Amino acid sequence: MSYFSKLESKHGRTKPKRGRGLIAFFITLFYLAGIASAVHAVMTARTATGAVAWSVSLVSFPFIAVPAYLYLGRNKFEGYVDAFEENADELDALIANFRNDLEPWNVDGNEGASIYKAVSQLAEMDLTRGNSAELLINGNATFDSILAGVSQAKDYVLFQFYMIHDDSLGRRVQQALIERAKAGVRVYVLYDEIGSSGLTQSYIDELTQAGVEVSSFKPTQGSRNRFQVNFRNHRKMVVVDGTSAWIGGHNVGDEYLGLDSEFSPWRDTHVKLQGPTVIQLQAVIVSDWYWATRSIPELNWKPTAAPNADLKAMIIPFSPTKRLETAGLFFVSALHSAKDRIWISAPYFVPDEAVLKALELAALRGVDVRIITTGKPDSLPVYLAGFYYFNQLRDLGIKFYAYQPGFLHEKVMLVDNKYSTVGTPNFDNRSFRLNFEVTALIMDQGFAQEMEKMFEDDFAHSIELNPSDFDEKPFYWWFGVNLSRLASPVL
Repeated sequence: MSYFSKLESKHGRTKPKRGRGLIAFFITLFYLAGIASAVHAVMTARTATGAVAWSVSLVSFPFIAVPAYLYLGRNKFEGYVDAFEENADELDALIANFRNDLEPWNVDGNEGASIYKAVSQLAEMDLTRGNSAELLINGNATFDSILAGVSQAKDYVLFQFYMIHDDSLGRRVQQALIERAKAGVRVYVLYDEIGSSGLTQSYIDELTQAGVEVSSFKPTQGSRNRFQVNFRNHRKMVVVDGTSAWIGGHNVGDEYLGLDSEFSPWRDTHVKLQGPTVIQLQAVIVSDWYWATRSIPELNWKPTAAPNADLKAMIIPFSPTKRLETAGLFFVSALHSAKDRIWISAPYFVPDEAVLKALELAALRGVDVRIITTGKPDSLPVYLAGFYYFNQLRDLGIKFYAYQPGFLHEKVMLVDNKYSTVGTPNFDNRSFRLNFEVTALIMDQGFAQEMEKMFEDDFAHSIELNPSDFDEKPFYWWFGVNLSRLASPVL
């Protein structure tokens, strides 16, 4: 045998062995990582369903499930509380001062709804009097009101949205903020990286060059959040000078004005608030700004009564930083308190087991339960998953509606003729457990009557769904529904 033949024979046999050894090493590593991650899921998942789903997939399909678990597996946002400890003295003093200033406006617990005590503890805020609330239906009314408010700002503007687009509406907003900044008004803009992933650097640069302070929410801060994309700041809030505020379902984009041909007309709702409750919403924005920037702007914390109004309202923030699931508990409390009606409007209806049972009990008590969702989906899996829950609630007298003209995106609720909510959370696991959300709770019969008229108009533009019709759906449709339902914890 020649020298070259011996050399080829020698090395040709060892290379495959080394390759096979390396492959075996990585396979073993993935399976060990899958087992370790499965143990972590069992120990930390908030629901048994989530623990089972993750642990089975991690052990069975570690090559797919382990990377997915790194990005999507956790449901607790880490480091948020620790970050506030870094400047605890300053923050505690700020919170104590604004709460003391709000105390004369706080409503006695006996005057509030039956859920008041539990909700005030969940929100760590109180129901206040001296407020006004203006219902803003659809995009033109909402952004005309917001931009008019911004144009009147004398000291500062806090502007926070989950989604900001560099489009026609985005440019209108940008120029309005730039105009105020050049006039000497302090302007702060906060956005979510996932929601605003398409926002151009040039858009941001034009704001900063005009003196606007801009930041993303930065959910991946800290070593424990490095790979997480599961947590999103879904809040949409504006505060001007500590006296006026806006909160609701709209983001900054042309589609919210009904200019997207695929989803037009866009159906959404915001509310403008004035009065002491504005200070509560301001505190929510400041907490998000502090997390993102580690800075606290100097703001007006003196509550001012709304002119010619004495409405009772409060702000309820929800976040994955809390030990308790604040969003889910709030909705369960509200549903259990209903005596006459529960009207819910949400684009995504994927409730958890507790909310599902609360709806069932309400229907059994004879409460008028109506749920309206979009008939024109933007996410097929979420849309299909909703039918599973509609079917679960069948034969209880609950009415289901699908909004027809366009995409319905509002997140509102009306309970009895007592209180209403307008905010950002959807009826799904993401809003209940993973997102930073916020809602306004408004206790006023006059406002409730406005909400009732808005709901009735939406019902009139919807078709009522009959769950018995689902029985005629083909197997592949039901397979899609049930498959989507299994994915509901991360939808």
